[in-house]
Amino acid sequence: MTELTHFDASGAARMVDVTNKAVTERIAVARCSVVMAKKTLSMVLDGRTRKGDVVAVARLAGIMGAKRTSELIPLCHPLPLDGVEVDIVPGPDHVGLEIEACIRTTGRTGVEMEALLAVSTAALTVYDMVKAVDRAVKITDIRLVLKDGGKSGRFEAV
Repeated sequence: MTELTHFDASGAARMVDVTNKAVTERIAVARCSVVMAKKTLSMVLDGRTRKGDVVAVARLAGIMGAKRTSELIPLCHPLPLDGVEVDIVPGPDHVGLEIEACIRTTGRTGVEMEALLAVSTAALTVYDMVKAVDRAVKITDIRLVLKDGGKSGRFEAV
């Protein structure tokens, strides 16, 4: 295991200096699940919620979240994002939604946090839009599933 990079020699928090890192293509994919009652999912998929198209609004929220990551996560570098895709589909057995974000950039540092924040923001938006009819909604399994590019290379979750 390597050292934690967000601390200096004295243990103080710091932003990692990426000046000497190579500029490479980088990608990160994150996923999460939003578990809800079948009746709630049916309302979402049929467009029968009072707040509008839940999936479309959540997708936009995920994109916006990715773009604002450095404003919300204190030690993240502001990055130019070359591509942000947020997909939201019914989950297995129709017990909720599966959210996936794929983020791409060409730069000196990765976009894992942008992908994780995208799915989190999209999931919280789903919750906000359906909480009036289903307070038991659960956001679960927020995770990085793929990261590629840079010195550390490729990571794929099993």
